[in-house]
Amino acid sequence: MASLYVALKWLHLAGAIVLFGTGLGTAFHFWLAHRSGDARVIAAAARSTVIADYVFTLPAVVLQPITGLALAHAAGYPLAATWILAAFALYALAGACWIPVVFIQIRMRDIAERSLREGTELDGGYRRLARIWFALGWPAFAALAIVLWLMIARPA
Repeated sequence: MASLYVALKWLHLAGAIVLFGTGLGTAFHFWLAHRSGDARVIAAAARSTVIADYVFTLPAVVLQPITGLALAHAAGYPLAATWILAAFALYALAGACWIPVVFIQIRMRDIAERSLREGTELDGGYRRLARIWFALGWPAFAALAIVLWLMIARPA
């Protein structure tokens, strides 16, 4: 049983690291690209951001609640504990922000690639999407930061 607990804890921690780290890293990279205003830079950053979301973030998003529930069960934590319920609610909030962000990033990538291909400036639609993308990132980031704190502190 102890080895199962350690394995679950490792998977859960690795998932949290990938989710938080990849999310923060790709968001920062894409934000810097956006600030450049250069369609070539934005298109390249958007392509890598979209790929990273599918290769790293999505598996971690799926892994976290599965390993979290299994870990809570293995450790004997009641699933009705306030910190667990709060963590799941905040995780759902982060997901509610992240899901539209994935589709927004794809649209931003497509707009930047079209702009690059046609030799035109990024249009107002791109800038509107960028503002929404940026605004949705803050509650998702804050929610996941609090979830990490809840996992560590497990307050009563």
